[in-house]
Amino acid sequence: MTDAADRQLAAQYEAFPYPARDPREESKRLIVGSPSHLREIDHWIFGSRRPASQPLRALVAGGGTGDGTIMLAQHLAWAGRPGSVTWLDRSTTARRIVEARAAARRLDNIRFEAGSLLELPGSGLGPFDYIDCCGVLHHLPDPLAGLQALASVLAPGGGMGLMVYAPHGRTGVYMLQDALRLLAPAEEPPAARVEVARRLWKQAPETAWLRRNPWLTDHLSGGDAGLYDLLLNPRDVAFTVPALEALVRAAGLRIACWVEPVRYDPDAYLPDPKLRARTAALDPVQRAALAEAITGNMGIHIVYCVRAGDPVPEVPWDNPEAVPVLREMEGPTLAKGLPRDGTLPVTFDGLRVNLPLPRLAPAILQRVDGRRSLGAIADELAANGIAREQFWRELPALRRAMEAMNRLLIAAPA
Repeated sequence: MTDAADRQLAAQYEAFPYPARDPREESKRLIVGSPSHLREIDHWIFGSRRPASQPLRALVAGGGTGDGTIMLAQHLAWAGRPGSVTWLDRSTTARRIVEARAAARRLDNIRFEAGSLLELPGSGLGPFDYIDCCGVLHHLPDPLAGLQALASVLAPGGGMGLMVYAPHGRTGVYMLQDALRLLAPAEEPPAARVEVARRLWKQAPETAWLRRNPWLTDHLSGGDAGLYDLLLNPRDVAFTVPALEALVRAAGLRIACWVEPVRYDPDAYLPDPKLRARTAALDPVQRAALAEAITGNMGIHIVYCVRAGDPVPEVPWDNPEAVPVLREMEGPTLAKGLPRDGTLPVTFDGLRVNLPLPRLAPAILQRVDGRRSLGAIADELAANGIAREQFWRELPALRRAMEAMNRLLIAAPA
């Protein structure tokens, strides 16, 4: 499936490996996000039922400079969990960077493979329990062929985390891409093209829609690699909610979760009862499409997928032995900062949503530490005069708010 655009894409990522990363920064912080956070994989792919002791075989297809690879490998290492992460990409420049990042962290659970994800069928790689493909499908000549290639090495019961561009939040990007096709033709060397793009951005008038789009920052803070990837990429296809769902379905998969779930719930933005009566008649894809259309600020879509024929295990929220965990939050700190009006304000790319919380939310959250089980938390509250029945009655309301934010999850069983 190699064509002129594909060859230009390969040259781009050799000249400007993406995203720009300095291995010396690894001592300062771990870059985290979605998809491929280990707690998200446990929760959304495996329903928090796959034992943590079972080795996880993961693939990061189109791994670039390694954000997803390093995050997942580090999470496995910190948790003392068995498994390995296979990084796959065509860029030798990106490989040098991710190998240096892994060395800086002394990670020995990463395997590096050179090649294209389109070559996975028959490659001998896999099968994999989890596959990450972040920011790749929208650059392929045939995204469906790419997704089918990934599915060919997915182990039974496994799943994928995908990220693709979304059109509405990228308002302004495609206009400047059109302009740069005229000013900096794709046949020119990448260095020359990025120099023209810098000049154009400095002189683009205030009416240019990208200047009015505060949700995209690659051209501002991502260096030359970010500028090139946003405005000079030779192939860039954005997917609406229905288009992405159709792509996933055509590959024999189904979406288990849109991240973050609350962003795709139109009722989070529409308090009018008459409108909610109409949203109630929509199917899940239509509801997500409505949320995308009315918010206008989604520049990407992140989804977790499983095989269409595989059941998604129900997360055991009613199991007293299940252990709740918070993603990148400390329970006591979160509980202390909760507003007293019974709601949790959340902002997604400038859009503010107030999520209702039950009365016991602070008492429960301050005890979520990744060790206490739901039953243990209920016991502690009972010792303080709060009936266990009240805990189990209010837990679903807390789950609806915090799980929808992709923040309160259930850990993998030991």
